[in-house]
Amino acid sequence: MVKSAHDSQADPRNASILINVNGALKPQAEAMVSVFDSGFVLGDGVWEGLRVHRGRIAFLDAHLDRLYEGARAIALEIGLDRAALVRRLYETLDANGMADGVHIRLMVTRGIRSTPYQDPRVVISPATIVIIPEYKAPLPAIVEEGITLFTVHVRRGDPAVQDPKLNSHSKLNCITACIQAIEAGADEALMLDPHGFVATCNSTHFFIVRKGEVWTSTGDYCLGGITRANVIAICREAGIPAHERNFSLTDVYGAEEAFVTGTFAGVVPVRSVDGRTYAEGRGPMTSRLQELYKARIEADVAAAERP
Repeated sequence: MVKSAHDSQADPRNASILINVNGALKPQAEAMVSVFDSGFVLGDGVWEGLRVHRGRIAFLDAHLDRLYEGARAIALEIGLDRAALVRRLYETLDANGMADGVHIRLMVTRGIRSTPYQDPRVVISPATIVIIPEYKAPLPAIVEEGITLFTVHVRRGDPAVQDPKLNSHSKLNCITACIQAIEAGADEALMLDPHGFVATCNSTHFFIVRKGEVWTSTGDYCLGGITRANVIAICREAGIPAHERNFSLTDVYGAEEAFVTGTFAGVVPVRSVDGRTYAEGRGPMTSRLQELYKARIEADVAAAERP
């Protein structure tokens, strides 16, 4: 069965969650946005995926930095300062009685348009802010046994076309990559940059392990991943050589281990890329980084303050 690093077991508690739509808490059946909303009409907006652990949102400052920088890049006025948005996030968690094992999708769009048209001057409302909290935990089998990847023909784009560092609602590039990987029988897509070097996966960041060193892409053609940055920092703090560099599929096929990173599942091993297999289950470096990453989350939430 094809799966991804984002797969989770359905949790019946999610049937009764309250979703925050512009400050109003709504049951799932009533949580709606207009068909004229910029996100629905054009994919015009930015978003973040957030992880809740021990009653705190992990690495929240870094996520908010990325959200507000992305909004500024597309001239989107969120309408709430950081403190107010943090309060709204925690109000949503508190209203649902949520403290652990929770994933939040925070979405901000440009708001409602008077007509389905690209020009932002037809927007007639403040930004739409939706917060969806769900009980979601990665499947143990994925964390332990890993996923399979397939290198797709869909490339990560040039920043002059659509900057891949922007975490926008417009994800069709990644979706088409994911579809190709699924049709090939893999769990997720490995994507190359315009020059043919390895860039990233369609929804996670990609790393390889070669002779005790951890390699990932330069980052020029991928989202500025929060977990990616944490893993690089963890490696350097632990004395593990870590390199952000160009490398090719030949380097990938000859690696001893591979893994992907993301906010939802953390560090997830890769079993194979294009049919080239690695160690069964987690390799020693991947296992070590999983434990170091868990410790980093614990340290972050222990130091975090909440409103």
